[in-house]
Amino acid sequence: MTQLVAIPGSLRRGSWNAALARAAAEAAPAGSSVEVLSIRGVPLYDADEEAERGIPDAVARLKDHIAAADGVLLVTPEYNNSVPGVLKNAVDWLSRPPADVARVFADRPFALLGASPGRGGTILAQAAWLPVMRTLGVRLWTGGRLHVSAAGQAFDAQGHLADAGVRRQLQAFVEGFVRFIGR
Repeated sequence: MTQLVAIPGSLRRGSWNAALARAAAEAAPAGSSVEVLSIRGVPLYDADEEAERGIPDAVARLKDHIAAADGVLLVTPEYNNSVPGVLKNAVDWLSRPPADVARVFADRPFALLGASPGRGGTILAQAAWLPVMRTLGVRLWTGGRLHVSAAGQAFDAQGHLADAGVRRQLQAFVEGFVRFIGR
């Protein structure tokens, strides 16, 4: 069984990226599963806090889930043509202490996807993540791209993926990522 985790990079209750992560869980092919995690509760990174109190519980739990997974779907919004601060902050915490980078990130399969209300989807945010992924040493899957544009029309009022074309793209994306992991 291939076990994936999906990390949506938004805290908004009606987040399209959280909805996209849930839809990815529903699209998981036979023999795989996707657990949707949350970055809610991850404090702003502060080296003084880390030195005084260590790694926050919310971060430790995320690290354990990622370390136990076969792959990670990083579901990123795009804010001001780049990465969202709350998700970058969570990734920064996940890389602490530096000795944990190997356990959490090194050679772990990652895939980038996201949803945005704009016409460009999250293509610029995904590009902005590339140097971060490279620095952390992940095995980034580049065999598929998924950046949902006009997210307000792709999801219904309850946060379900309503666009059949996007659903097909998402299913192919998750299937391709699972095949990549299995190699």
